[in-house]
Amino acid sequence: MPAEDAVSFEFVLSMIPHSPAFSPVTTDTQQRGRTMSFDEEWASARSGATSMRLNQLPAEGGGGSSGGASDYKVTSKDLRAIGNEAQELYHGLDTAAFHAGAQTGTASTSLDQDGFATGSGMWTAWDKWRTQSETLLSACAHIHNHLEDTVISHVNHEEVLVTNFTMSKISEHFS
Repeated sequence: MPAEDAVSFEFVLSMIPHSPAFSPVTTDTQQRGRTMSFDEEWASARSGATSMRLNQLPAEGGGGSSGGASDYKVTSKDLRAIGNEAQELYHGLDTAAFHAGAQTGTASTSLDQDGFATGSGMWTAWDKWRTQSETLLSACAHIHNHLEDTVISHVNHEEVLVTNFTMSKISEHFS
């Protein structure tokens, strides 16, 4: 760029409004006519930060560890119902997602052989649909199996706990 066409950085800065609303570094003391140094601003920010409470709940309550009762409860019956819904979705999708596969393959091959680009486009769309449907089927199966395993594991764990507590009660009487 020729020197006469060059715009100085100072000129560009002089064109920016100098209102506090446009200045990202405006501070209270700047607005009162005095500019703080970086060290002064940093010290001010650090002193204000010592009274902050981060990652905590207010002392008056809320949250699980502050003594309040939790209203979150999931039973084996709930988990089993969700797992069954996932299984039903799996079976419905398995039937519905692939019923047109053979016809789509035949149609796309026929269109391709007749020189229509639509045939390869149809096959690409079908292939994408099939891949996404298989991914969804896999997710449904995973959800169902995981929830079933959770229910069974929970029942087994409960049986162990009941047995251990019963044995400790029996042991108390014979000690």
